[in-house]
Amino acid sequence: MGTIRLLALATLLSLGFASASQAQRTGFNEREIEPQLTANDKEDVWNLHFRFQDPRIIVEKVPGRGTKIIWYMIYRVYNLDPRDEPHVLVPDIDLVTLDRHTRHTDEVLPSVEEAIRKREDPTGRFGIKNSVTISETAIPVSKKDQFPRSVTGVAIWTDVDPIGKDKNAKAKTNKFSIFIAGLSNGFTEERPIDMPGTKIIKRKTLQLDFERLGDGELTEPSGIRWTGGSSWIYRASTEPLQGVTAAPPAEPKKEELKKEQAQLNGGLPGNNLSLPISEPIPALPVRREKPIK
Repeated sequence: MGTIRLLALATLLSLGFASASQAQRTGFNEREIEPQLTANDKEDVWNLHFRFQDPRIIVEKVPGRGTKIIWYMIYRVYNLDPRDEPHVLVPDIDLVTLDRHTRHTDEVLPSVEEAIRKREDPTGRFGIKNSVTISETAIPVSKKDQFPRSVTGVAIWTDVDPIGKDKNAKAKTNKFSIFIAGLSNGFTEERPIDMPGTKIIKRKTLQLDFERLGDGELTEPSGIRWTGGSSWIYRASTEPLQGVTAAPPAEPKKEELKKEQAQLNGGLPGNNLSLPISEPIPALPVRREKPIK
């Protein structure tokens, strides 16, 4: 009986240490999304590992633009490529509101970055980078049995919500998704039949779904949380890839362009999601057998 109790105690202790180790590796309020093979991936596709904290809000002055309500997300990436190859991350991060139908691209705002660093990394331990400086150095390869050598970045968005006391302003954003491209070199090309001379590039992209609690007036850190929804899709890039872009088609007439945008918007003029075309290709999980050496 004593032996059984000792074995049970040892098992509980080992589970406790494993849980503590995992919590330490992921950090406080930090989520991790594992890379996923998809049906659209080519054989040479690589993927970076991604960790993130729930988005937060800060109010700061932006030079030349006045006081802004800033949304931002701290994230970390690391590289476990079995081919032992470092990879450069060139992030393309969009925030898309699901209730207001707008898209907001990650911005580089040095003064805002400094305020975020003071809040999130006052000692400078993590060396938070923006979407430009994070691409200056390749992400080194980490060994699976070692603590990953991660690089920390921040994505920043402005004007997500209407500002001021305008009674006609739309409701605050409560549901939104964040799309992160650049974590993989996977891409596809499409040539729509009804758009001769046009090539649409779709990049392998991670989609994360979020919600904001309450009436949207509060800016506390706990006001925004991840819903648990995530998926890998192939989505049209907001910026074309080098070397694979096609010559732009002839400029259409204004009336034709308005009509086309209205169709893409579902009849909603002014919907910022109309351009570029961003219909995703579903990313279906597949299993590939390892090549026989």
